Amino acid sequence: MQVRKALPAAAVAAALAATAFTAPATAGERTGRPGGDHRQTQAAADALVRAGAPGVLAQAQDRHGTWNGTAGVADRTTGRPRLPQDRYRVGSITKPFVATVLLQLEAEGRLDIDDTVERWLPGVVRGNGHDGRKITLRRLLNHTSGIYDVTSDPGYREKVFGPAFLQHRYDTWTPRRMVAIAMTHRPDFAPGTDWSYSNTNYLLAGMVIEKVTGRPYGKEVERRIIKPLKLRATSIPGTDVTMPEPSGRAYSKLFAGPDAAIHDLTELNPSIAGPAGEMISNSADLRRFVRALMTGGLLPQKQLKEMTTTVPIGKDAPNARYGLGLMVQKLSCGKEVWGHNGGIHGSTSDMVSTRDGGHTLALNVNGDWAGDTQAVVEAEFCG
Repeated sequence: MQVRKALPAAAVAAALAATAFTAPATAGERTGRPGGDHRQTQAAADALVRAGAPGVLAQAQDRHGTWNGTAGVADRTTGRPRLPQDRYRVGSITKPFVATVLLQLEAEGRLDIDDTVERWLPGVVRGNGHDGRKITLRRLLNHTSGIYDVTSDPGYREKVFGPAFLQHRYDTWTPRRMVAIAMTHRPDFAPGTDWSYSNTNYLLAGMVIEKVTGRPYGKEVERRIIKPLKLRATSIPGTDVTMPEPSGRAYSKLFAGPDAAIHDLTELNPSIAGPAGEMISNSADLRRFVRALMTGGLLPQKQLKEMTTTVPIGKDAPNARYGLGLMVQKLSCGKEVWGHNGGIHGSTSDMVSTRDGGHTLALNVNGDWAGDTQAVVEAEFCG
């Protein structure tokens, strides 16, 4: 899930403002071979903290080795610094994992990415102009389905994005329930005629995985990606409200203004996001995943080509395009990078790679209101 539909330069679901809160910065450190220069990346992380973010964690790997940078704190109460091995909620970075599983199933001949949603989930996408007979799995994955985004529903937003979340943070939501809410609204557009980011698409994608395999999508992600790549810090929490250690705290202003109170929302029921954004990971695991994905370690060439075939995402983001669970963006220096980003209460993350997988970056802010992680991405790849 994107609590902020956190695609660079894309429209966001809530305006996130900076605050005056700052915390002391910790210098970055390098492991591996000497060389390389990440000073501008560190400076961009420091700037996020000066803008009000509690803490920033970044890890990059290139031909010179692995670099870890931190700024601010993991815990505002104790002052404990952020650690490179800290785990965090990754929000919509869940989506590339889900898309990868669906494309693996296609490679195995168990489905076709151009199957209709109706074929696998009969009667689920119906009502108020929605018609699963006219929407393919491909259109779910690249957000050209037109299906209404459940996170825009006023009733859902009241419980999940505002002050009432403090009373509802432990509620359990199911993908089927959230899809049913989306079906009470009109579609955003006819399938294939436009692009709009919709978390409902990936709730449905997770449901398709379960229908095809007979197992929850999370079990398939574990079996097909997490275990083979030995992503030991990566998990699909389901309804578990706790964070595995080591981890810091996660802070939120509940998407209110810059003067709103800061809440510790480390504990929450991640079923509010499900296959659209519930996963937990750390920077090393995210980098390992995106490198394996880009270098063909998870998908045959045919399916990787499908994943990296992109569509424009609108005038608000002229330098970005969206594939199947993966986005490409052209940076200010002309370089193109692939990946995804994600936001959920108290956590903002990015996972980025060059097309050849030779230069990767993963980063996290343990707050959801201050600054833009895009500046860190620009500094790492263009600095």
